[in-house]
Formats: sequence, C-alpha cells, structure tokens
Amino acid sequence: MNKKLRVKKNQDFQTIIEHKKYVTSKEFVIYYKQNQLEHMRVGLSVSKKLGNAVTRNKIKRQVREMMKEMFIYNLSFDIIIIVRKYYLYHDFSQNKKNLHNLLQKIDFNAKGDSK
Repeated sequence: MNKKLRVKKNQDFQTIIEHKKYVTSKEFVIYYKQNQLEHMRVGLSVSKKLGNAVTRNKIKRQVREMMKEMFIYNLSFDIIIIVRKYYLYHDFSQNKKNLHNLLQKIDFNAKGDSK
C-alpha cells in the first residue's frame, strides 16, 4: 500500500477515533471518518499485547496486504484498523474474510454518519 494512502500522524488517529463512528468484530475495530482528500487513507494499530515487534510487524504486513485487495481508491474516507487479540487465533484467509465482512458493514454513502 502506497505511503500516501496511510494515516500516519497521531493527531489524525485521534481525530478519527474521536469522531466515534466505528464497527467491531472479535478480530478488528474499524473507526472511520470522511476526509477532504480524493482518496481513502488507512491507519493500523497493533497493541503490544499481541506480541513482540516481529509479530506486530507481521500482523501489520498481513493487514496491509488484505487491504490492498479491498481498497476503494475513490472514497474520501480515513479508516483506522485496530487489531484485537482474536486475530492470532485465525489464519490469514479467515482474518481476511472477517475484515472484508466488517468493511461491508460501513455505509460509505452516509458520509460516515452511520454506526
């Protein structure tokens, strides 16, 4: 995933989370907010509770790879994906399916106003 398509600044993370629009599953929490850009941006958060740096970086690479296939370029939304501990209990394909199902719950047509 291209770096310009990522949410990187802590202030951006906080703004999106404070918007309080989110969907959840056992594996992920996804916060979302409409942005003023012409494309979607994605930020990832993986807690230290999930493992050491090697494990967390592996999880981030996997989630980025999942998002490459599900990324919708023309939507003006920022998305924060928080990975939960249940992520470790499933394989890549099951986690990908769960993430896809969770993204489908987001109503992008409502400009981020639905939960």
